[in-house]
Amino acid sequence: MTKVMFISSMGGHLSELQKLDFEKYDYSLVTEKTESNKDLTEKYPGKVHYLAYGTRKTPIRYFFILLFNFFKSLYLYFKLHPKVVVTTGTHTAVAMCYIARLFGSKVIWIETFANRNSKTLAGRLVYPIANTFVVQWEEMKKLYPKAVCWGWIY
Repeated sequence: MTKVMFISSMGGHLSELQKLDFEKYDYSLVTEKTESNKDLTEKYPGKVHYLAYGTRKTPIRYFFILLFNFFKSLYLYFKLHPKVVVTTGTHTAVAMCYIARLFGSKVIWIETFANRNSKTLAGRLVYPIANTFVVQWEEMKKLYPKAVCWGWIY
């Protein structure tokens, strides 16, 4: 079975990611640790790994959280050795996507369903390096010409 890492931020990005069929793969799930998703370890025993939660509302703290998450992502990448990294975004996944590409893994970025007419910052950062860049709306292919539209995850 192919080793696949599924990674996203918490909230809607994680909800979208969980609509995918993890069980077909030797998978791991990486997300931010918050009170709202601490039950993930029960749903996916032995498969969940956490990064620190951060928000741009506190810029100085956010910088250090991004730095911490970069090094934790590097650690997780070498611990888990995924052949493919699949993500629905956002900032939590950007470092992992770059690390994965640097070390030869494939990156599949799924741009969020919430954006129909504009690019996300994280999407703009990962678009140049993604092996497959997926949009959920046909209109988004105007913004990301190399993207493929697989339709809605929901």
